[in-house]
Amino acid sequence: MRVLVLGGNGFIGSHVVDHLLAKGVKVRIFDRSKARYRSSLNNVDYRLAPFDDVPALAESLEGIDVVYHFVSTTVPSTSNLDPISDIGGNLVGTVRLLQLMVQKRVRRIVFLSSGGTVYGIPDVVPIPESHPLRPVCSYGVVKIAIENYLHMFGHLHGLEYVILRASNPYGERQGHKGVQGVIGTFAAKVLAGEPIEVWGDGSIVRDFIYIGDLADLCVRAGCTGGSGIVNAGSGIGYSIKDVINVLSKVSSRDVQVCYREGRPFDVPRVVLDITKAREWFDWEPRIDLNAGIGQTWQWLEKITQ
Repeated sequence: MRVLVLGGNGFIGSHVVDHLLAKGVKVRIFDRSKARYRSSLNNVDYRLAPFDDVPALAESLEGIDVVYHFVSTTVPSTSNLDPISDIGGNLVGTVRLLQLMVQKRVRRIVFLSSGGTVYGIPDVVPIPESHPLRPVCSYGVVKIAIENYLHMFGHLHGLEYVILRASNPYGERQGHKGVQGVIGTFAAKVLAGEPIEVWGDGSIVRDFIYIGDLADLCVRAGCTGGSGIVNAGSGIGYSIKDVINVLSKVSSRDVQVCYREGRPFDVPRVVLDITKAREWFDWEPRIDLNAGIGQTWQWLEKITQ
């Protein structure tokens, strides 16, 4: 099997690449830049170009069986600042990708959507895939639009797709500059002896999934037949205060916290129902929050030595 990983040098993509290579899959990466936290791999075909470089993207699809789509030009906290750019960079680019896939006869795609934003404020927790979609940020709106285009291309052109609505992934190789990834950001602050900034009172609950578990699920989704939408999380909710307590324990440090006024786009509680992922892919998350934050902390200590 030949696989194209869009965003394969990034946080999630690089871990999926590792899991694919371990299974003997031939991997091609399309990304705008080299990986930040590791050197290039000898057994990977790299194509470096921006997502809107149509000729380069078309060429990268030659001979490919499955596409993994992890490219995003925005994050939830920045998407509302410029929704037009969010639409242009992500929605338009993905529809162009789907058109190219039809032209190149690439039949399957795994798309990483957002279980943390597409549902909005939930009616029930844990949240099933059938829950109404009521996003409160442009990031979630665009993810839903892409999901709908995937369904359309499946209906019109027979494209097979798996949409993974991921919760909050964390782990090694995640950026820790404060733009996205609360655990990585917090850990970097603690390591530097700086205070953590928390929006609200720390009671917000999220479903955190360790990157190794998410990568495993992504690979299974690409290798399994059929189309559909699947939640990708741990199925367990932890508050921001819980995260801080675990981080304090694994780091053996006192954590300084600075509380700020809450943000209107932050949904109070998001925990995903992962029954479908378990049943469809015979998959189970294996790394709990304590072990995952512990491994993340060890990696962060290593790269900052």
